[in-house]
Amino acid sequence: QVLAEPDIDLAERTWASLADGTPLVTGVRRGRGAIVLFHVTAEATWSNLPISGTFVDLLRRIAEFARNTGLQSATVGASDGNAGGSTASASLAPWRILRADGVLIAPPGEVRPLDPASVAPVNFEHPAGLYGVPEGFVARNILAPGETLEPFVMPQTEIETVTAPLLEARTADLSGWLFAAALLLLLVDTLAVLWINGRFARAGGVRRQGKAAAASIAALLVLAGAAALALVPQQASAQEAVSDERAGDSLLLQNLESTRLAYVITGDRAVDEASNAGLLGLSRFLASRTAFEPGDPVGIDIETDELALYPLLYFPVSLNAEMPSPEAMARLDAYMQNGGSVLFDTRDQLTGALSAGTSPETRRLRDMLADLNVPPLEPVPADHVLTKSFYIVQNFPGRYSGSPLWVEAQIGAEEATADRPVRTGDGVTPIMITGNDFAAAWALDETGRPLYPITSGDPLQRIYAFRAGVNIMMYMLTGNYKADQVHIPALLERLGQ
Repeated sequence: QVLAEPDIDLAERTWASLADGTPLVTGVRRGRGAIVLFHVTAEATWSNLPISGTFVDLLRRIAEFARNTGLQSATVGASDGNAGGSTASASLAPWRILRADGVLIAPPGEVRPLDPASVAPVNFEHPAGLYGVPEGFVARNILAPGETLEPFVMPQTEIETVTAPLLEARTADLSGWLFAAALLLLLVDTLAVLWINGRFARAGGVRRQGKAAAASIAALLVLAGAAALALVPQQASAQEAVSDERAGDSLLLQNLESTRLAYVITGDRAVDEASNAGLLGLSRFLASRTAFEPGDPVGIDIETDELALYPLLYFPVSLNAEMPSPEAMARLDAYMQNGGSVLFDTRDQLTGALSAGTSPETRRLRDMLADLNVPPLEPVPADHVLTKSFYIVQNFPGRYSGSPLWVEAQIGAEEATADRPVRTGDGVTPIMITGNDFAAAWALDETGRPLYPITSGDPLQRIYAFRAGVNIMMYMLTGNYKADQVHIPALLERLGQ
């Protein structure tokens, strides 16, 4: 067994280690390659790594790294005019193409295989992306080595430009005038009927009754004009009030007709779009796998919107969003105390692993929860209801898979007190915290294709993420009734079955 000599650079060269920091795999780059050492014996006398599946995965990753390095070396050799480059100049089929928004997608039909020795710039038939196979590929970048981006300079012109705001659409409410016109037409029709029946020519002479009729007509006209002038502003304001009231009632009825998944609007456009797409994808998965058919997800403003209509709130933590006000956090605290649950997603598993201490997102979440009555938390235990509410799951991955799902710590009956903070009657945890970015794993487009890649590259991780989301929703909707399943063997034994 070759032990790693402790030095200043050991941490940078360590690729895998035990929990106490003992290096298991170290590597160092030498030229265009790398030397990788496994600091374990061939048998399992000191460590069981050589007989575990992890050892096979490590060897596979190193083999892929070696293949990639060989292809890149061949490409560099061919571009330098070395003799060794001609033997590795076979065409490479496109594997993943870089989309305009920076996402790697499957190559379309117009993309052609790439010659590794080619130094031509990126074009329509050979766009930027990865060429080869998953075990070994060549990365084709947008910019060649040595190229720099220069700032765009606006051309100097002598043409005067005039800026003016866009004309706003103006509408006028004519209902009052139309009502007055209808009233005038009714008066004219009534007078015409009276004239035809001879009412103006009877009992008292034509002149006297004609004067009385003219006075009556004038009084009616004055009354109609006053009614029209009075109706115009009042009608508009009344219609606005009625329309606002109907809009609010319609939204309330829509939320009451079907259960909806809700997310907190942060103000960060990218985060809010990912949350909406993620909850929409989870809603589709729930409808296809369970009897629960939720409606379209809803974005919630915790400052003003009603929170009691939703069993679960997905709250992504964003550094670009403004800090919620104390009043909003107080409303969120009351929501959790009355039976609601909030899933905080810091989405910092990758950045938290790279940082030496606590990630900025976690610090932001701590500041948000500083004044709330939060109960003690623990990672989801193996016997928790969340692990069996629908699927049998052991972990709760999202776009990342390293962060645990924190829930309210389970306590025994002897430890339960009346003043238990944010304690719900049905045993459902009022708060959950993760850093695995659930919404990005659940997000799908209109055709059902994922919008964001999984960091591990394993397609099963997305399926496990959907199953974790299903378990969370079933847990929110049904409570802890699955916890009673542990008594089934004893009940069947007592019943003689």
